[in-house]
Amino acid sequence: EKQRETETETEEKEKMEEIKEKCGVLGVYHPGRAARSTYFGLYALQHRGQEGAGVASSSIKNATFKCHRGMGLVPQIFSEETIRELEGDMAIGHTRYSTFGSSELINAQPFSIDTLHGPLALVHNGQITTATALRKKLMAKGLGMFTRSDSEVLAQLLARPLEWEDENGSPDWENRIRSIMRQSQGAYSVVIMTGDGLFAFRDPLGLRPLCVGAIKNDVGEREGYVVASETCALETLKAEFVREVPPGGIVCIDRKGKMNFSPAPRQIQTRSAFCIFEFVYFARPDSSFGGILVHQARQQLGRQLAREHPCPEADMVMGVPDSSTAAAIGFSMETGAPFNEGLTKNRYIARSFIQPSDKSRQSTIAMKYNPLHANLQGKNVVVVDDSIVRGNTLMYLVRLLREAKPKSIHIRISSPPVRHPCFMGINMSTYEELIANKKSIEEIRVHLGANSLGYLSVNGMEKAILSSEKDPNKVTIEEDVEKPKSKESPFCKACFDGQYPLDIEDMVGSMLESKTLAVRQTSFPSYAEGMVVDCEVADGSQSQKRKATDTTNSVPNKKQRSIE
Repeated sequence: EKQRETETETEEKEKMEEIKEKCGVLGVYHPGRAARSTYFGLYALQHRGQEGAGVASSSIKNATFKCHRGMGLVPQIFSEETIRELEGDMAIGHTRYSTFGSSELINAQPFSIDTLHGPLALVHNGQITTATALRKKLMAKGLGMFTRSDSEVLAQLLARPLEWEDENGSPDWENRIRSIMRQSQGAYSVVIMTGDGLFAFRDPLGLRPLCVGAIKNDVGEREGYVVASETCALETLKAEFVREVPPGGIVCIDRKGKMNFSPAPRQIQTRSAFCIFEFVYFARPDSSFGGILVHQARQQLGRQLAREHPCPEADMVMGVPDSSTAAAIGFSMETGAPFNEGLTKNRYIARSFIQPSDKSRQSTIAMKYNPLHANLQGKNVVVVDDSIVRGNTLMYLVRLLREAKPKSIHIRISSPPVRHPCFMGINMSTYEELIANKKSIEEIRVHLGANSLGYLSVNGMEKAILSSEKDPNKVTIEEDVEKPKSKESPFCKACFDGQYPLDIEDMVGSMLESKTLAVRQTSFPSYAEGMVVDCEVADGSQSQKRKATDTTNSVPNKKQRSIE
């Protein structure tokens, strides 16, 4: 029993060590083939969630919904027989990594409920920061809640008729969605399926991605539409890119296959704050956001990193497979040091109930990676990685690389130090687990066992991404959107600089209630980059707060506050 407890703890540390995006969402209108198309689309979005997946489908002739959900990877959950049983004209799908709500089948999506106007199914990527307060309001009105998922909160809010709606009339789905945008805060890309069709919408800040593509037959005739978290899913389904859903925008695909788009009103959408970690780590390299190919953006991050932290003595540059490869190539191109592989990754190791027998994280790393001794021996090696969260994985990788007897190892990180939790749908929600919140750059270098360590600056990261070339075929021309005039950054960088684009008190409060937030008061040397907010929450009953240390001429605003 103690061994099982230790192995479970080891697995939880594994989950915490890797920054994970929480979900991938998909909606398909493809008469007669919707479920099959959704299945293949989920394959393309598997990187956004590996804990569970599900598909709900419906036909045009009747409003009966069929749903299949399970825990595990997409091919483990669905069989040919399952897909045949689900086949219909409309479908929504989801890949999950739990955020708000534990990793259990009851919290898996699609989430479906019966409403006054028939069934409603929903898939959701992101996190509602006001979910706890909204949940309490719903329960105070006598509504029973069956899960801890914020997706259920969204579904229940959508199911409630607006005051001016006629119970016997057709539901006003668009205004119900607008009502949610006014009531809630958070990061969300949502696709819902009702008896009236598919509806897809995105939070007013555009924190999470969402795009639309057209499915065409062999002669170029449109057969349907697909809505997905990333453009890579469109490519898999051979769908032609139509547009990105803008922040606060709503896309409707009715039962006849007609698509309508509703832009966000000015009072709802005041600025954009797209999660910059989509470019740094989360998204597949063949996806595009705002016309910028993720692979190219990562190369630019590597180039900028090389300008800020060169390594003149480098004999070779390598990346930690796989998400850091593009940045390593960019670093190599900028410095002239040759790019080469230094680690071979076993890509067939997935999360399993079988844990390493010695209960050691180092054994887990050894199972995933092998050093290429001939490439490393006697070399001054630059190792490029995309980010550091806890620092344990990279520490073990450095030890593994040392076995190949390189002359020196120089770590370069193609993003800034992660010093702040994310409350918008990423699994790093406590200061305690972030090594850059507790240690200086030099202390992190010592912890890793590297000869040198360099992080990309916040300004350099944003500059690199915005300087990337845009594909004109993947740029949405917003002629129908009244763009807000804002001088603020188009990105959310809160995990780096502590500047949250929305209020987080409700999310923090719910974490304190469950005693999951443990923040230790820390001090940083004056050379530490960025805003550093010092907090102390020992047991949820006491708190301290100090003024932020500003070393980058940035001014804390009302959204940046100590957690109480």
